[in-house]
Amino acid sequence: MHIAVIVTTYNRPDALAAIFESYLAQTDCDFEIVIADDGSTPETTSVIKKYQARASFKISHVWQEDRGFRAAAARNRALAEIDARYVIFTDGDCVPMPDFVAQHRQLAELGWFVTGNRVLLSSGFTKKVLKDTLPIYNWSWLQWLAIWAKRDINRLLPLLRLGDGQWRKHEPQRWRGAKTCNLAVWRTDLLQVNGFDESYSGWGLEDSDLIIRLLHSDICHKNGRFATPLFHLWHSENDRSLLSENQRRLNDLLASDCFLADRGLNQYL
Repeated sequence: MHIAVIVTTYNRPDALAAIFESYLAQTDCDFEIVIADDGSTPETTSVIKKYQARASFKISHVWQEDRGFRAAAARNRALAEIDARYVIFTDGDCVPMPDFVAQHRQLAELGWFVTGNRVLLSSGFTKKVLKDTLPIYNWSWLQWLAIWAKRDINRLLPLLRLGDGQWRKHEPQRWRGAKTCNLAVWRTDLLQVNGFDESYSGWGLEDSDLIIRLLHSDICHKNGRFATPLFHLWHSENDRSLLSENQRRLNDLLASDCFLADRGLNQYL
């Protein structure tokens, strides 16, 4: 089963380089990366070209004009470019461990989407990781324990490893807490719900919208915690001025049984 990893980015080439290094270290190499670029400058393109020349796997770059936060559109455009059976969504500031793709492959199951979690890095530690190009994806438990003791990460428990099992399906209708920085979905299921809904303006809740529509289409939630953690590089908060309108739209969706995006993937197919 070939996997496509869709990575969103916007004008953060140093962080993007860090995540590329971690994907070069993956134990499972049967995947491709598609960069869903929300309007970055040519500096990001230069980083992508550098790693296209180094990687043994395919790296594609799907760019759209910078017209504010449009992550849903960027992801839809990237989705339209792939034919992989299984899709992992993540962000260009989320560093995976070497078994990230392998663990997602192991958890993949028809009729289910998988959500993982993340470990948050502090501002100061993030700067050090990027400045010194620290290979945090290969660090040991002792190294992370030392960083946690300094409060440079918010928690250690996500780094524990637990196998697959029925316990991962104990909340099949759960949507709260699911984020597209660590989400795996079958491509056919994404087509069925018409991808992401670009009706959401600015930052916030377009990922929750997708999860709810997947649930409305009888695709269930599988817990990927303690298997697929990511290290989230610190960044300042996005503009949340349109969040209240997005919340109203999400509330309407929750009160319905709709599963199709109003403005979705079909625009690009």
